[in-house]
Amino acid sequence: MVSVEKQDPAIFSPYSREQLAAMAAAGAQVRECYRLLEKTGANVVGQILAASETFYEWNHYPEGDVFDRESASQYYYHAHRGAELEHGHFHTFLRAAAIKKGVRPAPYEGEAERPLGSDAIAHLISISMNDEGYPIGLFAVNRWVTGETFYAAEDVIAMLPDFRIEHTFPCLATNMWITAMVRLFTPQIANLLRERDRSIAAWCERYPDRDVYEDRELEMTSYLPISVSRQIALIDKLLRR
Repeated sequence: MVSVEKQDPAIFSPYSREQLAAMAAAGAQVRECYRLLEKTGANVVGQILAASETFYEWNHYPEGDVFDRESASQYYYHAHRGAELEHGHFHTFLRAAAIKKGVRPAPYEGEAERPLGSDAIAHLISISMNDEGYPIGLFAVNRWVTGETFYAAEDVIAMLPDFRIEHTFPCLATNMWITAMVRLFTPQIANLLRERDRSIAAWCERYPDRDVYEDRELEMTSYLPISVSRQIALIDKLLRR
């Protein structure tokens, strides 16, 4: 697992000043979304659940997910039974139309069916939320959790800039927020995806007779607590140097 205590400014070293400025702009966008929503006592999660009378564990919210046809980006919100620290979490995806030609799924010799071709889908990252509707963590998961195609970490990292939700359903502010969150935390997401692949490789070595991608004992592969304010402050500090 990746731990927040192990983070330091070196995580930003592979990124150019231009990329850091883009992260800072994303941070400003996150704060603006909060400002607009808080005017009416709302939050990004509440907007997703507003049309639902009851919040059921495992159900996707909103019904049918949120999908931007132009960018082939998708997300939904849901909750798992037994989660102690979170209210629920967002899952973010990129569908086949946005996956660049030549990018192939991770090798797989198991018997499970996975979406391929025009049905291919890549899970990017999950965003864990607290009861107040604010983000508390990021995490990556095993293939079976979302039923994705599954691509190697470096391929998924290359997909991150293409994720964007730019329409108004079910809430423009939430869509802008989730797009900006992926931009703002790109360095951490990249590390979590690499940690995901290392966790899966280690699991394969430990249990060579199992289909690692379908093993229900391996669900969350990497997790990192986050703070939007701390991330913005660190990026601003780096840009002032």
